[in-house]
This record gives sequence, C-alpha cells and structure tokens, in this order.
Amino acid sequence: MTGKPGILGRSYNALILFFLYAPILILVVFSFNSTKSRSVWSGFTFDWYRSLIRDRSIMNAFYTTIIIAMLSAIVATAAGTFAAIGFFNTRKRWRVPLMQINNIPMINADIVTGVSMSLLFVSLGRLLRFNLGFGTLLIAHISFNIPYVVLSIMPKLRQLDNNLVDAACDLGCTWIQAFVKVIIPEIMPGIINGLIIAFTLSVDDFVISYFTAGGNVMTLPMKIFAMTRRRVSPEVNALSTIMFIAVLILLLTINIREIRQEEAYKKNARLQHR
Repeated sequence: MTGKPGILGRSYNALILFFLYAPILILVVFSFNSTKSRSVWSGFTFDWYRSLIRDRSIMNAFYTTIIIAMLSAIVATAAGTFAAIGFFNTRKRWRVPLMQINNIPMINADIVTGVSMSLLFVSLGRLLRFNLGFGTLLIAHISFNIPYVVLSIMPKLRQLDNNLVDAACDLGCTWIQAFVKVIIPEIMPGIINGLIIAFTLSVDDFVISYFTAGGNVMTLPMKIFAMTRRRVSPEVNALSTIMFIAVLILLLTINIREIRQEEAYKKNARLQHR
C-alpha cells in the first residue's frame, strides 16, 4: 500500500527542489544587485536591466531569437499537423515504425543533431553556394520542432470520433470542408500545445543553434554563452532571469491548458455515459 510521504520523504523532496532551484533563485536575486559582486548583496537596482536594454548586440540577439522561434514554431506546427494526420491514417503496421522514426530526434543527443545538420548544410552549401546563417538556423529549428508537434497532436487524433467526419461528408461537406470545419477544431488544443512547445524549445535551444547559425547570426543562448566566456556580468543574470520567466510562463500555460483539457474530456465522457 502507498500512502502520504512521511517526514523523510518530504525532506528528500524538499532537498531535491532546493538543489534544482536554489541556483536559479540566486541568479534572479543578484540580477538586482547594485554592484557586480556575485556573493555580497549591496542594494536593489534595475540598472543591469536598463543596461541590458541599451546593449545593441544583446537586443539584436533577442530579436533574432524571437523571429526564429515564431517562424519555426508556425512552420513546424503546420508541417507537424499534416504529418500527424498522415501517420494516424496509415495502417498500424506502418504507423508504429513511422512514429518510432519521428521520436528519434527527441531522444537523440542535441550535439549529434547539431553536428549532423552542420555537416549537411556545409555540404549542400558548397554545391548550391550558400553559407550558414539565418536560413540554415531556421531550417534546423523547424526540423527538431516537428516531432514534438506530432507527439502533441496524435492523442487528440486518437480521441477524435470518426463518425463526425462521416456525418459531415454525408451532409454535403467535401473532404477539405470536413477537414477545416471538423478535424481542425477537434484537434486544435493539440495544435496549440504543439505551437507553444515548439516556440519554447526554439527560444531555449543552444547546441543545435551553435552548429547551424554560422558566424553572422547569434541567438540569446549563444550570446549568453559568449558573455560567460569572459566574465559573468550582472547583465547575464538579468538576461537569464528574463529568459527563465518567459519559459516558466509558457510552461505554466501548457500545464494549465492540459489540466483544463483533461477536465473537459472527463466531463464529456461522463455526459456521454448518462
């Protein structure tokens, strides 16, 4: 039998959470420190955030990160939606290996993906005469985002009642009309979750971006890495704090959406059984 954790269990959980989040908490606190000291608190200030905003190189990296994240999330969501529908409509003996292939990029090491994409782009660049840059970075982000979108949409496709599509076609809808008016609204929660996850992963990525961006394009994680190679400036703390809060908000949004979707699904299931 399992019950509530005892004092030892709760202490162990608290210790794990402390080791996970104490460094982040220290980073956030010292991003408001009035001096560059990383160990002595000297007073509260927003100067490092103001300095961060005035830094043109950091803001360019920020704009590049947001543009790449938005474009890659939109394209990956569109491609992943059609891929998920295609996988779902194939026979089971083909669907299983296709899903396993789709899952490989998610369990593969980022450095392997980054190096392989870099070699691919360099080889193609010699033939087609292009260099690593914004385009290759965008393609790389789209590539590693698609599997997560597919994985987000597949559960919604399994919950979809095929009788709804058949009923729409019997009432005069073409396949495209049934797709737009029936299938898309039913799987829309999965599409939105996939979009948010893709955006979050794109903003947070460093390894793959490092190998595919070239020397003229820099994202925020790459900029932070370049800044920490010299000396950890309080601007790095401020920038990391902003990124942490942004990712935290997105993750909370995803979790809240999933909880609401699960409650709505259970409610609909209870109504159908009555």
